[in-house]
Amino acid sequence: MGAAACYLVLGMVAGSTSDPGAIRSAWAALDLLGWTVVVPLAVAALTTGLVVSRTSAWGLFKHWWVLLSLVLTSLATVVTVLHMLDVSETARRAAVATPDELLRLGGDTFHPAAGLVVLLVVAVLNVYKPRGRLAAALQQAYTTGAS
Repeated sequence: MGAAACYLVLGMVAGSTSDPGAIRSAWAALDLLGWTVVVPLAVAALTTGLVVSRTSAWGLFKHWWVLLSLVLTSLATVVTVLHMLDVSETARRAAVATPDELLRLGGDTFHPAAGLVVLLVVAVLNVYKPRGRLAAALQQAYTTGAS
């Protein structure tokens, strides 16, 4: 969560300052932080989630919250990698842009803010561990839908 929060702050700086040097530096830092910290941590979170869910008593398909955590983590990882391609392109443009062009680049706040929300939801699920097994939830949904 710390890396995502740092990324969000850099995105806010890129969008809120009128200093061309700060904008150029913020986009360079977003690119560097994204590829060297955020993406590897996202892949590590997905990998460890898969390993722990397969090797622990919680199981991957026993509890609905484990599966939901995995789905959210998977989606967040894919979105992060795809979004970083755009960030790299914007950082390349920022490196050679004129001061007026830099002021029109804007920042990057939506993706990191949404990513933080997803991280918080997954953390709450994994700490709170809501009751209910996946089979029971599916049975209840089927029973409710059939009536």
